[in-house]
Amino acid sequence: MKKTFIYMAALLLLTGFSRQDADEIIGRVERNMSSENRIFESSMTIHGARTSRTITSRTYVVGDKKSFTEYLSPAREQGTKMLKLENQLWIYSPSADRIIQISGHMLRQSIMGSDLSYEDMMEDRKLTDIYDARVAGTETIDGRQTGVLELTAKVKDVAYHSVKMWIDSEKYVPLREDLHARSGKLLKRTTLSEVKNFSGRWFPTKIVYKDMLRQGEGTEFRITSVKFNQQIPDYIFTKAALK
Repeated sequence: MKKTFIYMAALLLLTGFSRQDADEIIGRVERNMSSENRIFESSMTIHGARTSRTITSRTYVVGDKKSFTEYLSPAREQGTKMLKLENQLWIYSPSADRIIQISGHMLRQSIMGSDLSYEDMMEDRKLTDIYDARVAGTETIDGRQTGVLELTAKVKDVAYHSVKMWIDSEKYVPLREDLHARSGKLLKRTTLSEVKNFSGRWFPTKIVYKDMLRQGEGTEFRITSVKFNQQIPDYIFTKAALK
């Protein structure tokens, strides 16, 4: 009897999800995942073919146009800083004592040898502005019921031509994303888990990025602390703050 009740509840949940407009679903996801501003600390473990290394950082974010990251450890990376202002990106290297602007083909390079590129970090447009989306069905991932969305680019200047997303039908958080080239080739896969509630919003605290064209087990990103809607001084988002 209990199993029947659980099955019926899941069926009702999925039926409600599939009846929603794809853009409405994406809107609910973005309201969960985005905020006016936030401050978070994180660790990024890069799993190479033979060895792994972990880098910790503190990041300040305002909307989807401004972010400032300072790397805290290990000693080799400590003091490196990254500033994003809309479509511009600068990096400060303490060893060279130089500020470098990352642009053009350099945006496709890996961040700190990870499975993430600068181009991945720079994309800040709303999904509904760059993709047409449709509800493709429902699936179960790690015991969670999800709705599947298929997104196809409607603009030319986009890194991935199509994206397939598995979205938690209850919490409206993506649990997996497959990113494809125009040819259909799978380029990257993102797995999100350990979803926690922060002041009424659901947010994943573990994200694994895997460049499918590279060896290794991917890059594991863990949020160790996060605060939403904080007072962040304007001077942090200036080139002067890099030094």
